[in-house]
Amino acid sequence: MSRVSIKTRDDLPEALRPLWDKMTTYGAFENQAGVMAHRLPIFKHMWSLLVDLAEEGNVSKRHLELALVTVSLLNKCDYCVSHHAPKLAVQGVSEEGAARLVDYKDHPELDELDKLVVEYSIAVTNNWNKTRDEIFARLRAHFSEAQIVELTWRIALCGAFNRFNDIFQLEVEQGVPHSEAAE
Repeated sequence: MSRVSIKTRDDLPEALRPLWDKMTTYGAFENQAGVMAHRLPIFKHMWSLLVDLAEEGNVSKRHLELALVTVSLLNKCDYCVSHHAPKLAVQGVSEEGAARLVDYKDHPELDELDKLVVEYSIAVTNNWNKTRDEIFARLRAHFSEAQIVELTWRIALCGAFNRFNDIFQLEVEQGVPHSEAAE
């Protein structure tokens, strides 16, 4: 059970209800959004950012979901793995494949670019202060600087969401298959 109450769409001011509606097209994140709604600037700016980035599609859904599931596995966030592993399945990575992303080097479901995204996600999450220029050279061969910035931001933000979700003990919404983030 969540450590704070979960607000609903009806608790929001009328002006923010359309954002709640857009948020639900992103996925079943009502518990997370409902906790964020205790502070309207957090709800407004986080969800505006996420839905805007999703609408633009600057980074492919496959690479984004590879990054988010990898970070969530590293941080052992069941909430985020439960929400993002199914999105990764839509992108062609099986449930078993998603569960073992951190063992990316010999992963049979990943191509070389996928492996680079996973490697970079691990670097941003665990080795941000020791990451060498070499990985950026490899990233630049496939991504624009804008895409690298967005990918990096989404990886770092996912780590923040992992901590937010876990400290508040958010439960996975009904209808979302529960996945354990254990490695």
